[in-house]
Amino acid sequence: MNEERLYDKDTSNFDTYRNDFQHDRDRILYSKAFRRLGYKTQVFTNSEGDTYRTRLTHSLEVAQIARFASFALKLNQDLAEAIALAHDLGHPPFAHAGQDILNDLMQGHGGFEHNCQGLRQITKLEMPYLNFPGLNLTRITLKGIMKRPRVYECDNELAPLVDERSKKPQYSEAILVDICDRLAYVHHDLEDGVDSGILKFSDLDQVQYWKEACYFLKENNKKEFENARYPIRLRAIIRHIMNKSIKELIIHSLSKNNKTSKQIISLAPETKANIEELYSYLKEKLYQAPSVIKMSERGQEIITKLFSYFLKSPDKMPRQYQDIITKDGLERSVTDYIAGMTDRFAEKTYEEL
Repeated sequence: MNEERLYDKDTSNFDTYRNDFQHDRDRILYSKAFRRLGYKTQVFTNSEGDTYRTRLTHSLEVAQIARFASFALKLNQDLAEAIALAHDLGHPPFAHAGQDILNDLMQGHGGFEHNCQGLRQITKLEMPYLNFPGLNLTRITLKGIMKRPRVYECDNELAPLVDERSKKPQYSEAILVDICDRLAYVHHDLEDGVDSGILKFSDLDQVQYWKEACYFLKENNKKEFENARYPIRLRAIIRHIMNKSIKELIIHSLSKNNKTSKQIISLAPETKANIEELYSYLKEKLYQAPSVIKMSERGQEIITKLFSYFLKSPDKMPRQYQDIITKDGLERSVTDYIAGMTDRFAEKTYEEL
């Protein structure tokens, strides 16, 4: 396989044992941006506990689900894995609260959107090679990562990719990753929410999806389920509903009678309704919980102060980001610097100002 890359003059060693998408996957895996995901918030900040999901563990879980599902659906597993591992690389610190405040701060300067930032990160900001900026992934992988045919105006070198992406339907592997992302964060945010104590085991009976899983497990493992400690019951339920969702995704996508969607890769209506019900519950009971809101507000306060400080003192940023100012503007360079920060580095920098 010889897929076209963004830059032709790639002098890196391409061994004969890995295909191009495996090379893409490995370049993503070894990037600094990927390692930083270990200290970026999923729902709970890293300081809240050692076992809560981070952007890194979430990305690994999405990649695992996508690789398994793509195998079952006879899609390209390596492409799906590469897209999954890269799908959150543009997320700033402090989860969606960080994205929202950066977008507000960048009004009039092109805004902020994590998918656009992720594409910018892997095509321009990562600099591990001598002959070109970015990771120089294949054009297919880049278009797969491109959730919508859009990049920042300052990234006009990617305009041909945007044009290609807009003229053809998205790759099945990318559609699959998007669904797997949804399945992963809904189920795993639920698990973390219960572990945190914000979500109560007894209250979840109002969610039909959860209630049906409990009934199934009681009927098939009555003694073991009822005698188990709550953490073990929780993981049994999460495992059951996650496996059920993935299985139904595969069965529905393979079905010759799949006429409920223009996409071949899709969830059955009943499964989609279950996921939507669970997401609505999480949105109300977890994402809007006072303690989570407090963490979000703290993160937004930190980012706002950092943004203001580096606008006034760009010389305090690393040289790499100072060099961006001339080409892409001061606001964009400051945003690049902040978006690349981990939660703990942003907090440390904030406290030192």
